[in-house]
Amino acid sequence: MIIATFVTMTDYVIQAISIDLHKSLGAFIALIVVNCVILSRAEAFASKNSVGKSILDGLGMGLGFTFALLCIGVLRELLGSGSFFGLDIMPASFQNWVIMILPAGGFFTLAIWLLIFNAFKLKKNKA
Repeated sequence: MIIATFVTMTDYVIQAISIDLHKSLGAFIALIVVNCVILSRAEAFASKNSVGKSILDGLGMGLGFTFALLCIGVLRELLGSGSFFGLDIMPASFQNWVIMILPAGGFFTLAIWLLIFNAFKLKKNKA
């Protein structure tokens, strides 16, 4: 979090000094922050566990994150454009949800997946 704080402060300084430089580096600075959070989590796990467990944890986290991004991307693609890998899946009468192809669509998609998983969890707990 310390690194993320300093990177964010640097981002604000760059934005204050040069808008053009900030426009060209803006996305990369955010990626540095995300990278710091991911690496700090991996380092915290590895410092308390063996090499084998750390490797398995890294593979599991990578596969889980990939699966989560795939689920979000597939749902956004289906609802936003009615297609999947360029193949039209939805019927011609389907009205595309334009919000899903915008950045906010990622949050809506995450909310939809959480709703689905929580409904299954509640149903499982009742049984």
